[in-house]
Amino acid sequence: MDKSKQKWQSDRIEYMVHTFHLADVEDPEIYVAEPIYKWQQTEAGKYIMEKSLPEPMWMRHINSNTYGYVYKILAYLTPEDLTYYKLRFE
Repeated sequence: MDKSKQKWQSDRIEYMVHTFHLADVEDPEIYVAEPIYKWQQTEAGKYIMEKSLPEPMWMRHINSNTYGYVYKILAYLTPEDLTYYKLRFE
């Protein structure tokens, strides 16, 4: 396989950049769009959307305490981009 296509896997760090909770709803996939969109419009969200390669992904987990959901957004950043993100936005 061409090494140029695999480069992001070796020099990128997977990092959780955002977490939010969603109440117990019948179809969480419909309700998750608004919080993700609002986060993408923030300065931190715009930075992550620009720098992450591949694009950030979200993961859903069940919150057993509230019977709702916890969503986590993971980004794939170079060490330099991650350092800048942590210094600027955390």
